[in-house]
Amino acid sequence: MKRRDFLKFSAAAALTGAAAACGASPAAGASSAPTASSAPAPASSAAPGEAASGGVVSLTTNEGDVIPLADLEHLTGDAGASAVYFTREISAAALVRAYEALGWAPAGRVAVKLSTGEPPASNYLRPDLVGDLIRSLNGTIVECNTAYGGARSSTESHYQVAREHGFAGIAAVHIQDENGSMTLPVEGGARLRENYVGAAFADYDDYVVLSHFKGHAMAGYGGAIKNISIGLGSREGKQWIHSGGTGGNMWSGEQDAFLEAMGDAGKSVSDALGHGARIVYLNVMNRLSVDCDCDGNPAEPEMADIGILASTDPVALDQACIDLVYAAPGHEALTRRIESRNGIHTLENAAAIGLGSRSYRLELLDV
Repeated sequence: MKRRDFLKFSAAAALTGAAAACGASPAAGASSAPTASSAPAPASSAAPGEAASGGVVSLTTNEGDVIPLADLEHLTGDAGASAVYFTREISAAALVRAYEALGWAPAGRVAVKLSTGEPPASNYLRPDLVGDLIRSLNGTIVECNTAYGGARSSTESHYQVAREHGFAGIAAVHIQDENGSMTLPVEGGARLRENYVGAAFADYDDYVVLSHFKGHAMAGYGGAIKNISIGLGSREGKQWIHSGGTGGNMWSGEQDAFLEAMGDAGKSVSDALGHGARIVYLNVMNRLSVDCDCDGNPAEPEMADIGILASTDPVALDQACIDLVYAAPGHEALTRRIESRNGIHTLENAAAIGLGSRSYRLELLDV
């Protein structure tokens, strides 16, 4: 029996048993909203979905789709695995709740990395969604200029976009490479030995990374790893990563080299921040277009919104989002985009070099 078929069988058996125990039918149990797990179950012979969520065998997405946890390929019952927190609610309050679930607190000046969004109609995270969290952190929104032509390729026009998109109304905004680049060493990278971030990267003690999870024309998908690599890269750094560390043409380099360079660059950022101790990540799974927020006219999404996820491990977080995409209805356009760019290789390399783990346990925040 194949692993995925075995997991589906195990989840179905667990659901039937749980429903019988409470006098409900399996169908009623499957359609109910999941509750938060009370305590991580010990690693055992239990089905991964059951062990990860204290007996809960499915989750409900933002728009009501029910996803069996057994369909999440990299979900594990190992209590020592990286925790990923999930809420189906997509709101300012839910974003704060997901952040607070991490049990993490900044110790100094806080940078909040997000995408300011390419005009005129990209799917960037709106200020009314992220504003409460950023204000609670007394955070500064940080970005770097793009390496392609567009409204955010120069510092002056990038600040103007940040104002027009409402970000300057909720927090200070800092374009970190307005005065050039600084270099971070890459330890154990597959392609890079150094990474170039904005010169003001070191002005901040702690980073909160807010990513809109979606597709991407070159990387296949964009999430936390892309946001701390390409996103925090200066113009010079973006070109360096896209070329796979060769310094050649950023648009015609080897695809896998580009994907590996993203993980390498992300690791340099994590290592610079206390080997991951001073950075946390939240992914918002809404407006799940095949196109990135660097596209000012993205394709309309063909699948429904899913929710908000948070973790201290960017690899586990992105992997959980990928697993949810594959398990959700209507995913075909987005998964074709991911597979056509070999996007999963970003996760393979990021795990191999020690940025994080593809296995995760899922903590459900909805009650």
